Amino acid sequence: MEGKSESPFNLQLFLTQSGDGKTILTFRPKQTLFSQGDVADAVFYIQSGQIKLSVVSKQGKEAVVGIVESAGFVGEGCLAGQRVCMATATALEDCTLVRISKEAMIRVLHDEPTFSTFFMEHLLARNVRIQEDLVDQLFNSAEKRLARVLLLMAHFGKEGKPEPVLAKVSQEMLAEMIGTTRSRVSFFMNRFRKLGFIEYNGGLHVHSSLLNVVLHD
Repeated sequence: MEGKSESPFNLQLFLTQSGDGKTILTFRPKQTLFSQGDVADAVFYIQSGQIKLSVVSKQGKEAVVGIVESAGFVGEGCLAGQRVCMATATALEDCTLVRISKEAMIRVLHDEPTFSTFFMEHLLARNVRIQEDLVDQLFNSAEKRLARVLLLMAHFGKEGKPEPVLAKVSQEMLAEMIGTTRSRVSFFMNRFRKLGFIEYNGGLHVHSSLLNVVLHD
């Protein structure tokens, strides 16, 4: 009697079910997934919600280095030999995540080409975003940097209808993300509102006309 063949790998099931080195976790707003300096021993897949990544200097200055949304990964540095976490990951809203142990990640990356391709696409997209952020910081004004961040958070340039920027993203956080002061962010936000680029209506809504700020020399 022939043995039953193993069922094909199901990416969706792998990223939504616990077991085999995976644990489903939920976090409330402002809860911490991991802190800068913690042992790096797992990768987290975001099923829903948004995660803020921030770093703190030896002088105590904090900087937001990124916001990762659903269908993204955080903590992948452990796969590149990082022994401790280089940033702190904090939930911006109610989040559901899958914690995948380092060993389980290495195993599935080795055994399942479908998952390897999916994960590689995430890494490449993250790398492109980091390069764009660096160019933005080096060559663009604070006003352009703010406009770009708002457009990215509203998903302009991606498939589907743009989304309103969540009101929970404070002006302080925006200031940390673009490397300026809260007062400057407040000044630019008021200017964008008066020009009709953004509006406050049950949350912050971003209009495509804000692209004019990014494209204008």
